[in-house]
Amino acid sequence: MTASVSSIARPQLSIGVYLESSDLIRSIEEILVHGDRYTLSIAPSEADFFQLIEHQKQQLDCLILQDGKELEALLNRLRTAAILLPIVIFHADQRQLDLRFLYHTAELWVPFNELNQIETWIDRSIEEFLELSPVCQLPDTITPPDFTQDLIAQNFLMLQQRRLTDKLKERLGYLGIYYKRSPKAFLKNLPPQEQQEFLDELRVEYRLIILNYFQDDGDLNQQIDNFVNAAFFADVPVSQIVEIHMELMDEFAKQLKLEGRSEEILLDYRLTLIDTIAHLCEMYRRSIPRES
Repeated sequence: MTASVSSIARPQLSIGVYLESSDLIRSIEEILVHGDRYTLSIAPSEADFFQLIEHQKQQLDCLILQDGKELEALLNRLRTAAILLPIVIFHADQRQLDLRFLYHTAELWVPFNELNQIETWIDRSIEEFLELSPVCQLPDTITPPDFTQDLIAQNFLMLQQRRLTDKLKERLGYLGIYYKRSPKAFLKNLPPQEQQEFLDELRVEYRLIILNYFQDDGDLNQQIDNFVNAAFFADVPVSQIVEIHMELMDEFAKQLKLEGRSEEILLDYRLTLIDTIAHLCEMYRRSIPRES
C-alpha cells in the first residue's frame, strides 16, 4: 500500500505492541489502524520486542503490554537499559493490583474490559509520562543503586519528553505542552533529601560540562540542554546555578594551587556559565505560547 504525502502531513504516534493474546492484538489493530493517527509495530516474541526497542527506542511514543509472569522481568530489563517510555499494561479484571509499580510511576494499568477505550488510555499514558519529574522514583531492585545509570535514565526521560511533546505540538497544535511544568517537581517543593540528591546530580552534570567545554566534543550542546532541561523543570533559580558554578571554580582553584599552576585559566569558564544561562533563558522564551 502506498501512502500519499501531503504538505500538511503530520507525524503519527508510534506504538510498540507486545501481547501474548492474539485476540487482543487483533482487537487493538481494529481500533487503532484507521485514519492517520497511529502506526503500530507489533512484536510476536520477546526477542522481537527487544529488537524493536533497540532499533526504535528514540521514535516509540507508547508501549502496550500485557500482564503476565514475564512482565516484571521484561520491564526490569527496559529499566536496566535506562529506557523509559509511556506505557499501557492490560490486566485481567479480577487481578488485585497492589500499590507498587514495576517500571515508573506513570505506568498505566488497564483492565481488559476497557480495551475499547485504548485511544484514551494511550493519550493519558503520554500525558502522565510528560509530567514525570527527571528525578522520578524508580522501583527498587535487588542490585545496588547505579548513579551513572540513573543519570542516563533521567537524560533519556527528558529527551523522550521533549521529542514526544514536539511531535504532539506539530500533530495536534499544542502550544507549550512540553513546558507545562508540575509544581510538585519544583526543587523548592521536594523533600530535603530529594532536594540534595537533585542538586548533587546537577553538580555532576555541570562538572562534566566544565570539563568538556573547551574540548572538541560534539555532544556538548546536548549536555548543556540536558542540564538546562533538568533545571527548568525543577524551577531551579539562576542564583543556584551560579552557586554551583562558583563552588566548582573554588574546587578547581584549590587543585590548581596544589599543583602550583595559575588560576587565571578559570576566568575562561565564565563563558560556560554565560552559555548555560543563555540556554535557560531560551527555554523560558520558548515556554511562552506564541500569539496565533
